[in-house]
Amino acid sequence: MKHFRNTLYVTIEDAWVHKDGETITVHKDKKKIGQFPVHQIGELVCMGFGIGVSPQLVEFCAQEKITVSYLDGRGKFLARLQGPVQGNVLLRRAQYRDADNPERALMLAKCCVAAKIQNQRTVLLRHLRNHPDSAGENEIRSALSAMEISLNSTRNCSDIGVLRGIEGAAAEEYFSVFDFMVLVPGPDFRFHSRSRRPPMDRINALLSYAYSILALDMRSALEAVGLDAYVGYLHAERPGRPSLALDLMEEFRAPIADRLVLSLVNMRQVSASGFTIKPSGEVEMDDETRKALLAAWQKRKHEEIHHPFFEENMETGIVYISQARLLARYFRGELDFYPAFIWR
Repeated sequence: MKHFRNTLYVTIEDAWVHKDGETITVHKDKKKIGQFPVHQIGELVCMGFGIGVSPQLVEFCAQEKITVSYLDGRGKFLARLQGPVQGNVLLRRAQYRDADNPERALMLAKCCVAAKIQNQRTVLLRHLRNHPDSAGENEIRSALSAMEISLNSTRNCSDIGVLRGIEGAAAEEYFSVFDFMVLVPGPDFRFHSRSRRPPMDRINALLSYAYSILALDMRSALEAVGLDAYVGYLHAERPGRPSLALDLMEEFRAPIADRLVLSLVNMRQVSASGFTIKPSGEVEMDDETRKALLAAWQKRKHEEIHHPFFEENMETGIVYISQARLLARYFRGELDFYPAFIWR
């Protein structure tokens, strides 16, 4: 059985993180608040302001290939520390050649978009099957039909700009019925439309945070196999943007991030009081809500799901790395197409 090391999320502002023997220890105001075995940690993520990491720990992480990432309280990426880049130059040269080949780049982008739409449809279909008496059945079936048209359109698409439009139209249909999957009554967790920067309701705040963590996991998976996370195919490249990580995460948004958010809300593992609504209408999670989401995320990464390409069950965290490896095989010419993850 394959296993991956855990991600340590430090969310307490002004905390001090350092190495103590064979452990990573977290202090605040000279009081120890956490201690974790070094050999179980694969990545250290500091989420919030004023979190300090000792030079000794940074040096150790670089030697042990443990990345140290910094995000602000909303989950926005700030910086990343890592040791020598892994992988070989031949793989990256193959990746860059594909990025410069419009036909090959479009082929990969189409795989990502098709998988995303299919997985969104599966989430909606599962909701209808598991909740046959819930509201919105007609609206959801209408959205499913429109999304099927978008899915079929990806096959014959010959332009990256048109493909992005197809992806956007399918996402709009999906989110137009997303609120029907929120089963908690009352106005507190109602969802009207996707709002990103800033999130304007509680569901959007949860989704944005979950997507930030997912992008971080995708970046780590790509770098673990030696790929350049910043050279993308579906997402346009720009300085500081991990475009390939954003490409790879598309197939996981609905089955992993969206379902986790819906589970947290529908099972009442987060409450409306755990959010702050600013005068501008922007909604932010408090520390306890962030911790609840991160704990659920880490637990989900250890749960097994079926991988259709390998035809075996594996931990969700391993699936991310497996997809990165399949992508590397595609760049090397070992596969005729990239087998994006299809959730069933």
